[in-house]
Amino acid sequence: MGLLGILLTSVERLLEVLPLWQLISFALAAFLTLVILANVLKQLLFKDPNEPPLVFHLVPFVGSTISYGIDPFKFWFSCREKYGDVFTFVLLGTKTTVCLGTKGNEFILNGKLKDVNAEEVYTSLTTPVFGKDVVYDCPNSKLMEQKKFVKFGLTSDALKSYVTLISNEVQNFMATAPVFRGQKGTFDVCHTMAEITLYTASRSLQGKEVRERFDSSFAELYHDLDMGFAPINFLLPWAPLPHNRKRDRAQKKMAETYMEIIQQRRKAGVERTEDDMIWNLMSCAYKDGTPVPDMEVAHMMIALLMAGQHSSSSSSAWIMLRLATRPDIQEELLAEQKRILGEDLPPLTHENLQELPLNSQVVKETLRLHAPIHSILRKVKSPMPITVASPVSKSYTIPTTHTLLAAPGVTSRYPDYFPEPMLWEPHRWDEDHPLAYKGANDQEEEQMTDYGYGMVSKGANSPYLPFGAGRHRCIGEQFAYVQLGTILAMMVRLLKVENLPGKKGVVNTDYSSLFSRPIGPAIVRWERRGESGGEKC
Repeated sequence: MGLLGILLTSVERLLEVLPLWQLISFALAAFLTLVILANVLKQLLFKDPNEPPLVFHLVPFVGSTISYGIDPFKFWFSCREKYGDVFTFVLLGTKTTVCLGTKGNEFILNGKLKDVNAEEVYTSLTTPVFGKDVVYDCPNSKLMEQKKFVKFGLTSDALKSYVTLISNEVQNFMATAPVFRGQKGTFDVCHTMAEITLYTASRSLQGKEVRERFDSSFAELYHDLDMGFAPINFLLPWAPLPHNRKRDRAQKKMAETYMEIIQQRRKAGVERTEDDMIWNLMSCAYKDGTPVPDMEVAHMMIALLMAGQHSSSSSSAWIMLRLATRPDIQEELLAEQKRILGEDLPPLTHENLQELPLNSQVVKETLRLHAPIHSILRKVKSPMPITVASPVSKSYTIPTTHTLLAAPGVTSRYPDYFPEPMLWEPHRWDEDHPLAYKGANDQEEEQMTDYGYGMVSKGANSPYLPFGAGRHRCIGEQFAYVQLGTILAMMVRLLKVENLPGKKGVVNTDYSSLFSRPIGPAIVRWERRGESGGEKC
């Protein structure tokens, strides 16, 4: 009897002795072992020299998803040491090519429309949240028109008017929120800043009528919508999962709220009492003359709210958490206001906000380390050649089966540009500081272009790109700086914050969503300032 016969006899005996469940388990284990073995052999023996190096992984489909999902930055820097600035990893069954560094940012973010596409990547994630026929659920040309419509609320005059509105919202919140009763206490930074940014974004970007409908219950609706950005929804956006059911209910409720406002305004005799975003969108028409449908207006309002609130919610939370570790910076910020604006701390305006350099630097430094979006994805539409210089000079072609991933946050952690990059130090933006930012002098002159919604910066060569670059650069960048700067200036006037006893540093980052944020709950202590320290609530 040969070896094969012996094996067959052994298998027959196992089939006779083992129960069915054990046989099934054995078969599955054997199958998975063979699949993993075949995957390993394929990577070792059949490498394609024309494609970027593939990050080694054991399990097909899963690939490097887990290590990437736990800590993208740790994953990227580890891969960079092994493979250089350009490499590919398997993300939920998709080969994803990462291009790091300023050249990588330029390659992806300024890619031509015929070569890269954002809509195909993001529509499954964003359409259930925003609604149909807006943002990534429409052709790029239509999206560019929608961006142009929305820029109504992002003009310089509009931004100037927002400072007072945002200041009032912060002060009213601090005076009425139950968590800030008394003279001192503790609060969950993530939850509290999410509410503050929701109210400030709705009042400024969306108008008085919308803001009056927003309360803590709408903050919960927003949270449920936000959970729709879970990575699993790249694959299963319509799966009947609990977070998707909540997302769909929240989207329906918010769309109905906007539709009620729109329909009431459409009625004859309703006067245009405030020139807000809804009135603006209701009067807009696409280039072919088609008026913007009411449902698209509602969906654009949801998208605008999410865009105006989400990144600022995370960023403002990080600002407060960082300040809680640096009481000295808090006192410097208050002293700066008193020195420049006056001891009596007059009401904030857009003009005097621009006169507070340290206030701006706290925002910039926080965005450097805690940019809300860590990964920017594009679908490859035509083969794309790319040449890398390190570790050795080599040219690759990225095929159409791949997705591209840009990570601008990586370059903002390069020590070549930012000495001691993981140290949060707002003064590094001072020219004469030992840790001064070193990237400004060698950057190309900023180029401007019009993608269909007005002139914007085209450049992607800067190591500091918290708002992206190219045609999909965040159009609300200036609003974000105004909103965050105003919230920061007001919070410093009203409160002192510090970590709980025995707590050092800040909480870790939660990368489980499309948008990174502090892991909650993140509790800090607060103490109200007296009249000598700032405005009374």
